[in-house]
This record gives sequence, structure tokens and C-alpha cells, in this order.
Amino acid sequence: MNASLSAVAAASTSGADLLLWVAVPYICLAVFVVGHVWRYRQDQFGWTSRTSQLLEHRWLRWGSPLFHLGAFMVIAGHVVGLAVPDTWTEAVGITEHTYHTTAVWAGSVAGVAMVTGLGMLCARRLLTRSIRLGTDRSDKLLFPLLSATVLLGITATAAHNVFGPGYDYRATVSVWFRGLFVLQPQPEAIAGAPLLFQLHALTACLLFAVWPFTRLVHVWSAPIGYLARPYLVYRRRATLASAPSAGGRPRSASGSRRTV
Repeated sequence: MNASLSAVAAASTSGADLLLWVAVPYICLAVFVVGHVWRYRQDQFGWTSRTSQLLEHRWLRWGSPLFHLGAFMVIAGHVVGLAVPDTWTEAVGITEHTYHTTAVWAGSVAGVAMVTGLGMLCARRLLTRSIRLGTDRSDKLLFPLLSATVLLGITATAAHNVFGPGYDYRATVSVWFRGLFVLQPQPEAIAGAPLLFQLHALTACLLFAVWPFTRLVHVWSAPIGYLARPYLVYRRRATLASAPSAGGRPRSASGSRRTV
């Protein structure tokens, strides 16, 4: 019965849906993988976030932590919401109401933090002349696309799940998302989703496509090793004051630090 329904749904899928929800995602994923391999082999010295802290640090001091903390929370929420089926969360005792309430409020906090941080980072780049002049073409593409993706996601959540009647994206968008990775795409699952969710999904696909060619590659070079790095112990070694030198002249007291 389910197989026949799936066949009917697949047959009714239009060519535009196949292009948007099958061809485009797979092309973007292919560019994501191949692009990272190319970038690593051809541009290892450019594998960096290209920090501008020396040019301006007041806005960066607050904007960067807010953006990164919000981004980590948003990514974690998307992993649970898109990759984990609702049957799994219900199996461990998390009801749909509990999940929905937690996702809405935690996602709202994460979204506000991410948008605030991203807004501060974009503002300092636009208002600080030295940083603006150092903005390359990849940044001019990345920042608008990243901003559009984040704002569309927040707007979709607010319009449908905060101020609206509620929309269960795990029954549509999540099914489509998981189908891509098991090579069983279901474009009909997302074709009927609200427009804001569709636009959010498309901009996210485009973001993955440009990822290897922007500063986002530094995500894969996070200094996790510093968490297990041993402590650096400093000790002072002072010479004796007015100790005679080899030439007979007095030697002043001095100190030096050595890493052990």
C-alpha cells in the first residue's frame, strides 16, 4: 500500500520539483565535496578565516562569540530536526509537543544570538573602511547568502511555529532531507511545504555549494587539539646583580623566561 502511494506521488512530481529538490541538491553536494578536495590540494595557505582583529576588535569582541555560539546551537537543532526521525524521539519518551516547544524556544534563542552576531560582523565590515577594502569577492557572496539563509529560517519558524498555527516540518522537509542521503529522494515531500521553508532549503543548498570557496573552510580546522594540549610552565631565571663578567665589568641583574 505504501509502495503504491509512493509510486503515485513520484509520478505526479513535476519536472520543476525534480530540478529544485533532486538535481540542485545533488549538484550542490557534489560541488561541496569536490570543492573541498580541490581547495585543500590547491590552496592550503588560504585555508583560514582571514581574521581582521587587528583592524577592529570592539565589535568583533561581541559579534564573533554571539555568532559562533548561535551557529553551533542552530546546527545542533538542524541535526536533530532533520536527521533524526520523529519515531526515534518518541521512542525515547519525547512527545511531539515537548519536542515542538523545546525546538521553537531553543531555536529562537539560538537564532537571535546568531542574527545579532552576524549583524555586528556585517556592520563592522561595512562601516570600517580598512576591513571593507580588504573584503574579497568570496566574502561579498558569502555574507549575503549566509544572511539570507539564516533570516529565512528564523522567519519561517516565527511565521508558522511561533505566531502561526504550527507546522510539522519533520513530516515533509526532514523526509526529503534524509531521502537525499540514502539515494531515495522524495521531492514530493517538500514540494507541498510552505514557501519560506522551501526558500530556506534552497539557500542552504547554495550555501553548501559555495562553502569550499569561502572562509567557511576554517570550520574543519578548529583547534580542538588545544583542549588536550599540556600546560606551558614558565619559570624565571635571574642572574646575580653586579656579578663580574668575563671582562671584569659588572653585569646588571636581568631575567628571562623559558618554556619547559
